[in-house]
Amino acid sequence: MALDVRRTLIFRGVARAGSISAAARELGWTQPAVSQHLAALEREAGGPLLLRGPGGVTLTEAGEALLRRADVVAAELHAAGEELAALHQLRAGRVRLVAFPSAAATLVPDVLTSLALGHPELEVGLEEAEPPEALAAVAAGDVDLALVFGHDGPPQGLGGLTWRLLVDEPVHLVVPVESGRPAPTDLAALADEDWIGGCVRCRTHLVDCCAGAGFVPRVRHTTDDYVVVQNLVARGLGVTVLPESALRAYHHPGVRVVPLRSLGRRHIGIAHRPGAENVPATAALVAQLVTEVAGEVAGEVGGD
Repeated sequence: MALDVRRTLIFRGVARAGSISAAARELGWTQPAVSQHLAALEREAGGPLLLRGPGGVTLTEAGEALLRRADVVAAELHAAGEELAALHQLRAGRVRLVAFPSAAATLVPDVLTSLALGHPELEVGLEEAEPPEALAAVAAGDVDLALVFGHDGPPQGLGGLTWRLLVDEPVHLVVPVESGRPAPTDLAALADEDWIGGCVRCRTHLVDCCAGAGFVPRVRHTTDDYVVVQNLVARGLGVTVLPESALRAYHHPGVRVVPLRSLGRRHIGIAHRPGAENVPATAALVAQLVTEVAGEVAGEVGGD
């Protein structure tokens, strides 16, 4: 037996008000309309639920059983309304963010701190992944938002995801500090050097830039940790390229930063499923990323 929920709640209103007329006034309906819904509900229930009299209504045994269930339904619907209101007013909610490792270390902590101050009931889950894996996780629905990057444009593999550029930053050449030796003015001057490569996308970008300068770089070491990279460079174990944000987060005194336009720019942005920006928790995180990421990356790293 399937009972109409709306009619069941009308029945509950009548039972609690004590009469059809009183319930009609509370509901803002006409008395005949309430009576019609009650009659339809009794047909669904297979028998009378209320006994009508001059003093109001009394419940049959079936009516008392239904009222107990109707009270539970009303309580659950009220709780659902409160939960939805909390989500829309950002008193609650959860959003899952995945970010590439250097952003998770440098950009995301300030974003999450500010978000926690403004919306303490909002729960954000953070995972680390490189852009291809991050985009796949968003497309699969495993996470809500990805902070990803591409070189000189959006990252590859967006598919049907929505992309929003937050900021673009220069990529710099990083060499050891050596007194008396002039800073290189182009990549070709470093064709015979050992190189330190980063993640797959960063190494691909490095190889492409070096190809434009007429040589294939000899990648001796590989690490995506910008602190490790700079320590290796400072000890004369190779040269590398790093984005602005990594050098702002940590700048080893033993390295020199050389701006070269030929190294292009890294585009940092967010990707999500279409429509996800309308979910309040996700929208709050997007707004905080927009506010803070550009400010973190803005500015220039000194040359030495």
